[in-house]
Amino acid sequence: MVKQELIKRSPLRIFETSIHGGLGTGNIGMLVSPKGVGKTACLVHIATDKLLRDKHVIHVSFAARVDHIISWYEDIFDEIARKRSLESAVDVHDEIIKNRVIMNFNQQGITTEQILKSLKALIEDGNFAADTIIFDGYDLARAGSDDLRAIHDFAAESGLEVWFSVSVPDGEDSASYVEPFMHEATVVITLEYAGDHVQFRALKDHDNLEPKDMRLKLDPKTLLIAETE
Repeated sequence: MVKQELIKRSPLRIFETSIHGGLGTGNIGMLVSPKGVGKTACLVHIATDKLLRDKHVIHVSFAARVDHIISWYEDIFDEIARKRSLESAVDVHDEIIKNRVIMNFNQQGITTEQILKSLKALIEDGNFAADTIIFDGYDLARAGSDDLRAIHDFAAESGLEVWFSVSVPDGEDSASYVEPFMHEATVVITLEYAGDHVQFRALKDHDNLEPKDMRLKLDPKTLLIAETE
């Protein structure tokens, strides 16, 4: 399959349709679940779809190491290429990784203002025309609402869309945990175990605050976002 056909048939088109055309520039989206459910895999699939569409992605990780993030990108791309029989997969891979930057911060040792300054320097001084920023492992509870508002303002000023992974502490309800942050988010999606797969549920979809199940799941075998049957 050629790249354009792969893009057209991607389940990410269903993902976008489910949230009224996608997240959109200047907006914040959140994937919410307890740890270990699959948020990073979903973020990497979203980012890889952007890269395949010739967009530029900055993946900001707050983990101690980033080698596992690189491995996620390699594994997700390989699985997409294999499942869809992508033609010239090696050439496509080499082409898209030029449009991806992975940054790593320790949230305990840096302020949100400093993070945004680093991002701005990369975009403006480094001439990296970013379209999407992934905040992976950023602790919203530690940061506070002012920090989230600053990120939202930065996204709006820079014409970016920003996706967060939000980890819910053990024993807490996802909807209740994320409620204090929802006013700054445009899209909020929970990942919940449903039998043999992980189900997507939209708690907020732009102006729609009525929770709804999405026709999407996280495939436990491939760790790709897939359409539910």
